[in-house]
Amino acid sequence: MSPPRLKQSAGPRHTRILAFGAARGGVTVPNADLVPAIDSSDEWIRQRTGIISRARAPRGVLAIDLATDAAREAVQRSGVAPGDIDLVLIATISNVRQTPSMAAVVADRIGANPAAAYDLNAACAGYAYAIAQADALIRAGAGRHALVVGAEKLSDVVDPTDRTISFLLGDGAGAAVIGPSDEPAIAPIVWGSDGSRADSVGMDHTLIEFRDGTAAWPTLRQDGPTVFRWAVWEMAKVARSALEAAGIEPGDLGAFIPHQANLRIIDEFARQLRLPDSVIVARDIETTGNTSAASIPLAAHRLLEEHPELSGTLALHIGFGAGLVFAAQVVVLP
Repeated sequence: MSPPRLKQSAGPRHTRILAFGAARGGVTVPNADLVPAIDSSDEWIRQRTGIISRARAPRGVLAIDLATDAAREAVQRSGVAPGDIDLVLIATISNVRQTPSMAAVVADRIGANPAAAYDLNAACAGYAYAIAQADALIRAGAGRHALVVGAEKLSDVVDPTDRTISFLLGDGAGAAVIGPSDEPAIAPIVWGSDGSRADSVGMDHTLIEFRDGTAAWPTLRQDGPTVFRWAVWEMAKVARSALEAAGIEPGDLGAFIPHQANLRIIDEFARQLRLPDSVIVARDIETTGNTSAASIPLAAHRLLEEHPELSGTLALHIGFGAGLVFAAQVVVLP
């Protein structure tokens, strides 16, 4: 005798981003404050990265606090009641506790209980990963509205004397609310990983080594030239694949919003993609710094504040970083 046939859930055919929220670290740190520790100069940092200053959070502010502020703004702007948020996904490498998840606490703080909530770690591609998951889960009927947050406080895991990455990093959180759409507004994702190059960027020690006294507090390190070459040559291919997956041409875009890793990488992307002058390129890194999983939504939030005419246009996201992992997708801006 065969078992009873199980029911399957189904949701809306399409989803879209309804609104963004943002929270930047409240302390502006200019290059001049960092150069003595790395024996460098303001000019060297600007030429290599395009960064003029970065936003960092005070000592008593955690990534979860930034995530909460960004989430509240996104939900308020979306017009969705907090209690109608069914899913909370937070992309982060900055949770100071292994458990509980940052997402569960943020869901409670904003009044979204009993939303399903979990964290994911895909480093600088984490936001794009989370958008893809929210889109798929809503279309599968697992929920109707999702809150996606990228949140980082990287100043807690940086060695100020490290010339490979310390001057790049900032603190912040960006959030987006995803909901049903009558038309396609989140295109298929192009994503993947290359764990064979996992040592190119990541933590220099484990918590076990720190606990046992055999290593200092773990901090982020990177092989700058390796990561730069990978990003410039491989990620431009991923960006082109995302445009193909969406069925559009570069000239159809209103905006290009890449992970804010390095201004030279961003400009090289724009050149390789042959973006016309009509496409506005996000350059939030100049005054925010590299905020890993938070960088794409923070850049998108600022771009819409400065260019409200971009509302309803197409934007290409691409995130890439430690893992090595990558993800790209085209979305309709709220």
